[in-house]
Order: sequence, then structure tokens, then C-alpha cells
Amino acid sequence: MAEQKYTNCGMELYHNKDLIVREDIMAKAKELAALLSTSNEVQFFQKAEKQIANNDHIQSLISAIKKKQKEIVAFETFQNQKMVDKIEKEIEELQNELDAIPIVSEFKQSQEDINYLLQLVMTVIRDTISETITVEQGTVTSSSCSD
Repeated sequence: MAEQKYTNCGMELYHNKDLIVREDIMAKAKELAALLSTSNEVQFFQKAEKQIANNDHIQSLISAIKKKQKEIVAFETFQNQKMVDKIEKEIEELQNELDAIPIVSEFKQSQEDINYLLQLVMTVIRDTISETITVEQGTVTSSSCSD
């Protein structure tokens, strides 16, 4: 077991990988995750995902796009910009056809809705914590013992 290090103030130093999250916090996080998974946004996403997976036309378009993307990589390796441009146009046409299918556009919208919901939850958590301590978004600040 590694020796624990302390700050000049006597507080234990932790690295993110060493943090142990209290069981009650983890239980609430799992409860929140379960609650979110029952939201209309997630339910619609799952339904749309199944419809897309079971639609042969959509799957063939997706496969064609992936194949064309691999072709682009090959032609870029040979520095053949003319073929890259041609294939990019073909991909754009396939993507437009795919995006014109209602369930695909609805699926994409549901992804955006879920991302928005998750960002909203994170913002509420951050803002609630920030009411009692100073939390900067995306950064960790350190302070001396005199602060």
C-alpha cells in the first residue's frame, strides 16, 4: 500500500484515480441514472435505435457510407484528391438520403435531447455544489491554507 501524502495544511492528497466515492453518493448516482433511463427521451431513443437496426434500407446506407469512408482513406494515402472529392460527394448524397428518412432524423434529435438532458443535470449538480463551495467548470483550483 502506498504511503498517503498530505498538504501543508494536513489534508490528504488524492489523485482522481485514488478517490473513493461514498457508497450513498454512488447509490444516488445509480438511482438518478435509472430514473434518467426511464425518461421519454431515452425511451424514444431506444425505440428508434431498434427500428434503425431492423431496417435493411437504413443499414445498407450506413454500410455504403462506411465503405466509402474507407475508400477515402485509401485514396488519401495515394494522394489522389480527385477521387477523394468524388467519394466525398457520394458520401454526402448517401448521408442526405439517410437523413431524409424520418426515423433517422428523429433518432438524431433524440440523441441531442438526451445530451441536453444530461448537460442540464450536470449543470444543476455543479450549480448546487457551487452554492456552498467555489467550483470552476472544467478546472480544479488549489488554495493555500490561509485562504
